[in-house]
Order: sequence, then C-alpha cells, then structure tokens
Amino acid sequence: MSPARPRRLRGRGPRLRTAAAVFALAASAALTVPAAAAPAPHRAADAPRAVAGASGSAALPEHALVGYLHTSFANGSGYTRLADVPDDWDIIDLAFGEPTSATSGDIRFGLCPQSECPDVESEEEFKAAVAEKQAQGKKVLLSIGGQNGQVRLTTTQARDTFVSSVSSIIDKYGLDGLDIDFEGHSLSLDPDDTDFRNPTTPVIVNLISAIESLKAKYGDDFTLTMAPETFFVQLGHQRYGPGPNGGDARAGAYLPVIHALRDDLTLLHVQDYNSGPIMGLDGQYHQMGSADFHIAMTDMLLAGFPVAGDADNVFPALPPEKVAIGMPATSQAGNGYVPPGEVNTALDCLTKGTDCGSYQPHGTWPALRGLMAWSVNWDRFNDWEFSKNFTAYFG
Repeated sequence: MSPARPRRLRGRGPRLRTAAAVFALAASAALTVPAAAAPAPHRAADAPRAVAGASGSAALPEHALVGYLHTSFANGSGYTRLADVPDDWDIIDLAFGEPTSATSGDIRFGLCPQSECPDVESEEEFKAAVAEKQAQGKKVLLSIGGQNGQVRLTTTQARDTFVSSVSSIIDKYGLDGLDIDFEGHSLSLDPDDTDFRNPTTPVIVNLISAIESLKAKYGDDFTLTMAPETFFVQLGHQRYGPGPNGGDARAGAYLPVIHALRDDLTLLHVQDYNSGPIMGLDGQYHQMGSADFHIAMTDMLLAGFPVAGDADNVFPALPPEKVAIGMPATSQAGNGYVPPGEVNTALDCLTKGTDCGSYQPHGTWPALRGLMAWSVNWDRFNDWEFSKNFTAYFG
C-alpha cells in the first residue's frame, strides 16, 4: 500500500532554480571551453544501429511517441484514465513511482486518491487497461522520480530494496519495464569521480547495478527509457561534476549511467525544457523554446561530444533508434514549449537535413526514433495538438 501523500500540484512545471543553475554554469564556462572541441562529422550511414532484441527497441514502431500519464496525482491538466489514452501514444510512462525517503530505495506506486481524482479507475480496471494497451502493441512503463521523487541509492541495501520494490510493482500491474526520471538532487558526482566510463560515486554505481539486475530478471523484452534534464547530460560538455573549482556536482551526472547501460537502453529522451542556455557543438549557447535548441541538443547525442571540453574524452554517439526528443506538450506543461511548426522544423533538419537554420548538425538521421511529451494529460488539455501533429508528420 502506498503511503498517504498530501494534496498538491505536481509534475514537470517550470523549475526556475534549476534553469538558473544551468545558466550560471553555462555562463561561467564561456571563457574556458574551446569552441573547436567537436567530434568529426559523420553521415547517417556511419551511425551505429540499435541491437535488435538487446534493448526492446525492435518491438517499437519505426517512429514512436512517448508520453507521461499522471497516474498517481492530480494537477491542473485533469485526470486521464489509461484506457482513454489514444492509440497515437506508443510508450506510456506511469508517473510516478516515488521512494518512502530519499535514501531508502523503497519505491511505492499507487493510483491517484479519489479525493484528488474523482474519475480514477479501480485497480482492476487499471490492470485491464494495461493488458489492453499491450495487446495493441503499446509499452506501459513505471516512471520513477519526477520533480518530487528524489532517489539516492547511497548503499547496497538501498540498491537491493530498489530492485525488489520496483519488481513488485512491475509484477503487480504486468508492466513492460522502467523509465528513470531522476531529477533534482537524485544524481551527483563525488569530487574524485572524473571518468564517466568508470564511475565510483555510490549513487551512480548502485543505480547502474540496480538496473542491470532488473534487466537480467526480465530479459531482452524489458523496456528501459530515461528522461534526464539537459543539466545532467549536455551540460557535461562544459562541466562534469564539481571539478577543480567546486562546481555543481550534478553537472553531467547522467552520463555514466547512460554510457554503462547503452546496450540495455531502449530509448533516451532528454528533457529539452525547463533548461538554461546550453553550449552546442558549434561553441555557441542555445536557448530553449525554438527548433534550434532541439536540433543542437539532439545533435550532441547523435554525434557524441567531448566531456568537460576535453577533445580526448568523448561521450560516444547513441544510435538514432535509441533517441527521442523531449518536449512540453503545451505552454502550461513546462518552460520551452514550441508550436507544431517548430517541432516539424527540428524534425526536418534532423531526419531530412533540410530547414536547419543557423545550426548545421553533424549528420542526418532518418531513423531518429521520435518524440517524448510531458505529458499525455496536458496534450489532452490542449485538444491533442502535440500527438496529432506527430501522427500527421510521420504518417
């Protein structure tokens, strides 16, 4: 049984403190990171392909739409039953599983209380909806974390509790896998942890081990997705951990997790919103809220990028089949919303090499997997503008 939680509005609304922290770090790096520290360009034909069956990627459609469903809480977007989620959505992330405390590793999940969500379905109806979505070829995942769910696996005991509690939730509802949406202070790097290929920080090492255990338990069909903020990924191009000057220990802290699990990863969809300006591979800062931001941030994932400005220490490119672009579905859902025309401009540039504007990416990737939206509920609030545009674009 999930613990009682106070009535509150939750989700990925604007988080100005996070954005301000990114801006401060980006500004401080402006004079120290060489603009020329970019990897050699490559074409789509040179990009590695996803390993069929190794990450669940092969079970997804060629282009997939991912959305978060506010399952355990209410906010201004209104409650949406799982059974009422339109067929446009290929991966449905149930938001959120949360820990009993930040360091317990004990994850709990339950349906929204009826006092908050009068239209909430029964558990039996919910389980039936999970099975029906799966029968339609959809993936239904447990998303852990979110804005309020801080998870720090500081000990092996917390790691083991995480594995057992998450397994219990997956088994109870018959889910397809897990989405890691660690935000805030869930992940950080110790001062002496400087190599993303060989992490030593306990919260990083234990998270990797926990996910590997879950993957081993459920096998090749286990779907694993991640939704880090730009602070934890692309900002690593400028700063990695606290560094010699005692910077923010969270900078780039997702990189060792992504790298260690890249073979098991089904899909990475970085949140290209609620972000400060981030330096791209062109040595320029890019601001959220435009096609340019999505193009520059996604290009970094698909081309690879030097970590902490070190041209000899490159975070390797991810295959396009394992990458989607994270966006707010509406202007109410988060800072950085872009209208459908800007969404399509970003997709045209990245998948067709057209209409790229001032930023020229390092390749063209027609196999880019798709888009992620926060959230299904906010898209419904906005008459399904986001999902309708996705379906119209990809057909």
